[in-house]
Amino acid sequence: MQDIRKPLQTALSRLQTDRARIDKQISAIETVLNLDDQSSNGRRPRARKANTRGMSAAARRAVSKRMKAYWAKQRKGQGKRKAS
Repeated sequence: MQDIRKPLQTALSRLQTDRARIDKQISAIETVLNLDDQSSNGRRPRARKANTRGMSAAARRAVSKRMKAYWAKQRKGQGKRKAS
């Protein structure tokens, strides 16, 4: 059991050192990105709007009905043009 503990402790120590280094780098990059976002136009960037529906289900059905009627009329009119 003692044979495997030493290499595992060494590996763990190296990984913890790497994690600390990487955390510092991530922090530095985030700081730069935040500064760029704020300094690009002098204001903070706008928050994105939540994904909301633009139309109710009833409104979509009404539009669908109107468009079906429109395309039916267009198809009728096409038959007359081809005959001429």
